[in-house]
Amino acid sequence: MIKKAVLPVAGLGTRFLPATKASPKEMLPIIDKPLIQYAVEEAVKAGIEEFLFITGKHKRAIEDHFDKAYELEERLKTAGKYELLDKINCFENLNFAYIRQKEPKGLGDAILCAKPFVKDEAFVVILSDDLIDPEYSILNEMMKIYEEKKAPVIALEEVPLSEVSRYGIVSGKTINGHYIIEDLVEKPEASCSPSRLAIIGRYILTPQIFKYLENLQPGKSGEIQLTDALKSLLEETAIYGYILKGKRYDAGEKLGYLKTIVEFALKDREISSEFVKFLQEKLSNFYIN
Repeated sequence: MIKKAVLPVAGLGTRFLPATKASPKEMLPIIDKPLIQYAVEEAVKAGIEEFLFITGKHKRAIEDHFDKAYELEERLKTAGKYELLDKINCFENLNFAYIRQKEPKGLGDAILCAKPFVKDEAFVVILSDDLIDPEYSILNEMMKIYEEKKAPVIALEEVPLSEVSRYGIVSGKTINGHYIIEDLVEKPEASCSPSRLAIIGRYILTPQIFKYLENLQPGKSGEIQLTDALKSLLEETAIYGYILKGKRYDAGEKLGYLKTIVEFALKDREISSEFVKFLQEKLSNFYIN
């Protein structure tokens, strides 16, 4: 059973500047929770107990978010707000660790930082930009494949051809109900993309990946690309793909982030009805004008 998760959170968040100049992109709220909390909650539902955050400068807010807040807790107790108290203390029984990535050299380098934490165990990698519908247990489904095959598993989603240059893209074939990856390419041009199956931010990796990351030269954008290491790993072991069946929200860019907030607000029982009225009013005025 996989018990460890690695969450790379060292990125600079340039798409959201100036908001992310001194505040982590991963702490951007989706209604009343930051992106990073959704990622942790998803992992907890899959049985993960130990978390390693690969952090960078200006990421201290993430540590504070998962730490005790004694003064706030006392104020909530005094006010009798025990429901809120439970919400901020829901991670007390989990283990959190933090390693700072010295410089932003890519996802592959961030994963390599996790080697002392992972040791010889398989582990989950979650990119919080890719917010998966909380009602859909993608990690549980991926773990079923890992338990059967004891090999790496990567989450995939079919994207429009116009968007393949934003992702790592795979090609492969389905055998006995399992998608077996045959090749991986980082951010190909549409004209030479091997498929439209994009790697999204959920991985189950084995410790074998570290030896390939350690010897990897910078690839696209001058960064250490995890996709390149996985391509080399294919020579040693099979890698399986799990094609997403639920909803993924791309909260890593402005329009996707706004869409995510709207969809989550429409699902929120506390505010959805009033929010619908607000949207209807705004849209009505928009079309009139």
